[in-house]
Amino acid sequence: MQIFLDTAEVESIRKYAAWGVIDGVTTNPSLIARSGRVFEDVIAEICGIVEGPISAEVTALDTAGMLEQAAPLAAIAPNVIIKVPLTPEGLRATQVLTGGGTKVNVTLCFSATQALLAAKAGATYVSPFVGRLDDRGECGMDLIEQILQVYSHYGDFRTQVLVASVRSADHVRQAGLLGADVCTVPPKILDEMIQHDLTDSGLAAFLKDWESARKA
Repeated sequence: MQIFLDTAEVESIRKYAAWGVIDGVTTNPSLIARSGRVFEDVIAEICGIVEGPISAEVTALDTAGMLEQAAPLAAIAPNVIIKVPLTPEGLRATQVLTGGGTKVNVTLCFSATQALLAAKAGATYVSPFVGRLDDRGECGMDLIEQILQVYSHYGDFRTQVLVASVRSADHVRQAGLLGADVCTVPPKILDEMIQHDLTDSGLAAFLKDWESARKA
């Protein structure tokens, strides 16, 4: 399963890219707005750090506007993925963009039927938001299982399931067990994933033994 970092903080991306575990990055205008920088400049800098897919989201709600915004973003680097919402206008934009060779991440997916439409429109990725479903008392990971099952029946579908709105390391664990293609995680979840008390205590014991052996 690929791991994308869900952030627009360039220094954070540099830090985790150095671990050798980051396959791509997902951003959105809200994340970049917090930095106070120009959207395109941030995307270009991220593309210079991570060679994998970098999702850049449009803000227009109509197809023409989405396509107009997508053109300069896609021109930044070959690994830029255009992120559009799962709406009728977004599906139309997806069909046009993928038809022209631009990869698309269809976001804000909350049902298997929406995911089916995204695949039929030619989406490169579909992003189901598991955390937001959990927030309203549903099980977000059930949706991932449903989408994967639907897609498994149709060999001509090339859309990858990108698990988004991840709230815990357990979401990542479940995504891996289900066979999701990608999981996008914020930095704090990546930190949570690497932590284990037995690792810490084992390392402490090793260092203690090593110091004892040196003194012997």
